Amino acid sequence: MPSPTELIIILAIVLLIFGGKRLKNIGSDLGGAIKGFKSTMKETEKKEDVIEGEIKASDDSSENK
Repeated sequence: MPSPTELIIILAIVLLIFGGKRLKNIGSDLGGAIKGFKSTMKETEKKEDVIEGEIKASDDSSENK
């Protein structure tokens, strides 16, 4: 793990290379991508829960026959 001094140096170099405005845009884009990923994961989990519920319901109804 890099020390705090090394992290500050790395951040300064990145800031010099990309500039403040571009770095802000990169951060915003990355944040949007993470939000999209999280929402997709939540939707997938909900769909899995619905499918599992349907499977259990069909198993229960087939056992009762």
